[in-house]
Amino acid sequence: MLPFKLIYSDDYYLPIGAHVFPAEKYKRIHDRLLKTGIAEQSDFASPLPASDQDVLLVHTPQYVHKLRTGTLSAREELEMEVPYSPELVRAFWLSAGGSILAADHALKDHVAINVGGGFHHAFPDHGEGFCMINDIAIAIRRMQHDNKITRAMTVDCDVHQGNGTAVIFAGAGIPSGPLPSRAGFELASPDPARVRKAHAGDVFTISLHQENNYPAWKPPSSIDVDLPDEIGDDDYLHWLDNALSSGLRRFDPELISYVAGADPYREDQLGGLSLTIEGLKRRDELVFQAAKARNIPVMVTFAGGYARVVDDTVTIHCNTVMAAKEIFGG
Repeated sequence: MLPFKLIYSDDYYLPIGAHVFPAEKYKRIHDRLLKTGIAEQSDFASPLPASDQDVLLVHTPQYVHKLRTGTLSAREELEMEVPYSPELVRAFWLSAGGSILAADHALKDHVAINVGGGFHHAFPDHGEGFCMINDIAIAIRRMQHDNKITRAMTVDCDVHQGNGTAVIFAGAGIPSGPLPSRAGFELASPDPARVRKAHAGDVFTISLHQENNYPAWKPPSSIDVDLPDEIGDDDYLHWLDNALSSGLRRFDPELISYVAGADPYREDQLGGLSLTIEGLKRRDELVFQAAKARNIPVMVTFAGGYARVVDDTVTIHCNTVMAAKEIFGG
């Protein structure tokens, strides 16, 4: 039995037809965790859909109305890059409910994992990049609304910058100057990762992503680490360590929302970094260790993953559960 909850529903499946986003991955993760004995059925908790009131904590009434009534313009649907349907709306509302439940459980159990969610490209008034609504932001705002937390931090390790999340929270300020680097460390690439910073707020946003990738416009997070193409495990982990250390020196969150995207993987169809499966597990361990050392609860969402072999994506996500079990099991 795990010392934390996994949030899951068979209805996480996104009815989007043939698509680069592997909608079947959620059930495959669930089934793999049970088959390998990493988790038992009692470790899973079933979410309820987020309420419209929850969604309105982040998204505009006009946008929510369009989603609920199927009145998106052709351009708005095209920008979302998934075909609109009422069934898809229900799946996204359920995933947001899963992130709310994961945040709630994390505050009790130190960590909780939503086997879904991480839709960080959704803005207050529109969706982008396979993302209809921003479950990460909804969960944080719901915890704040319920007076369970005041301050939160997002640590986004998807290969694509969390543009919607950055805009929703508008960043949290940190002093000017370069991100401190590890002594003697240099990136293998001749171009160092660029670090950008933003302004004050109650949610501190960190995004570690490939610079030359979607989205073209990257609004400022509190800390953005714009990584060069083909960066590998060790260099990536150095920059993540630096970003976490810098952020946690300047901001004291009561909850970390960790976006554990599988797409920094070297065989990902929509990524251009070179992390191995083992390196991605080390990434998870680093985030969990940093949170545990400071006694900060962590809610996890799985976000993107588009490996040529879907089983690789499933393995990467299952390893996140394994990493949490190893770090928080003691």
